[in-house]
Amino acid sequence: MRPGVRVGVDVGSVRVGVARSDPSALVATPVETLRRDGTGGADLDRIARIVHETDAVEVVVGLPRTLRGEEGAAAVAARQYATAIARRVMPVPVRMVDERLSTVSAHRTLRDAGVRGRRHRPVVDQVAAVVILQSALDAERASGQEPGVLVTPATAPEGPACGEEGGGT
Repeated sequence: MRPGVRVGVDVGSVRVGVARSDPSALVATPVETLRRDGTGGADLDRIARIVHETDAVEVVVGLPRTLRGEEGAAAVAARQYATAIARRVMPVPVRMVDERLSTVSAHRTLRDAGVRGRRHRPVVDQVAAVVILQSALDAERASGQEPGVLVTPATAPEGPACGEEGGGT
């Protein structure tokens, strides 16, 4: 397992959940939920600051696919967002990993913890980011391979043809 802090990102249309790992890359924990800023990029700037402040060695962004493995509009948006992150955090690598059922798992985790209703909404994105990042950490530990697919700022396309997933989750 490669040592170093990883930052996990769950991209939503309204909010972005952010998580981070410990320096040993064993455990993911929530950091914060950001409001999407489609015009000013304040959310992207904050993610870049988190990457810098934690000396992160990698950013892991969830790629939302359907249960059948297909990609729709949300996947295209997540790829575009990952490209924007990659441009801001160079030379720190950004990887996209399959995030199927991460939000479902986050809702279940919060419900089981007794967090309901309006208190649930602001933290579900953080928990989804934790699920995405923890899944990537576990996959790398099990396979010995870096998870998902690398996003490169210079060559990263804006659409869904970013490449196939490697040893992802």
